[in-house]
Amino acid sequence: MATIDLSQLVTTEDKAAAQLASLQATYSATIQAHLDAMARERDYDDIERATTYRGDKNPLYAAEGQALFDWRSDVWTYATAELEKVKAGSREIPTVDAFLLELPVFEWPEIEIPI
Repeated sequence: MATIDLSQLVTTEDKAAAQLASLQATYSATIQAHLDAMARERDYDDIERATTYRGDKNPLYAAEGQALFDWRSDVWTYATAELEKVKAGSREIPTVDAFLLELPVFEWPEIEIPI
């Protein structure tokens, strides 16, 4: 008679947890790429680099860095709350593209720099 190694048993709960972890990783990577793409619109390397310009002596860089910093916070706050709803089963799993459309919209600040 064969012996079953119960440590190798994969439960339905294990499969669901793995699926949620994979889903979380996919959404996180896509959201991060979305944030970085916005920063690259103004030639910053990525959003992390762009946000270091908050408080810069150049008023345009300072305003853009602050705006991106605030937007990044708004995006992750919204995304985290909504993905928790998915995990709790109180929200259907949206497609990644549909979810990106739900995220807060970013608008570049308009700053006039005297010449």
